[in-house]
Amino acid sequence: MDEHRAVKRHRVLKTGTIEFGGSTISCTVRNKSDAGAMLQVASQTIVPYQFTLALPADGSRRRCHVVWRKDNRIGVTFWQSE
Repeated sequence: MDEHRAVKRHRVLKTGTIEFGGSTISCTVRNKSDAGAMLQVASQTIVPYQFTLALPADGSRRRCHVVWRKDNRIGVTFWQSE
């Protein structure tokens, strides 16, 4: 498979939380870079197109925008730090 990203992502396995409108959804971060990440969720149908990704392991919070969805995985780009 050809890599089309400007910034290479690194494989990780971190638990995270998708936060939006007072709701939260648990997720697993499967790969990550400074520009975006791939998230795994139980069901991607309830995940909105914009949300905050919180990673308790390192205390980070990133604003995300969904760029693709497939099965139970979501590709996001980071667009603003909080």
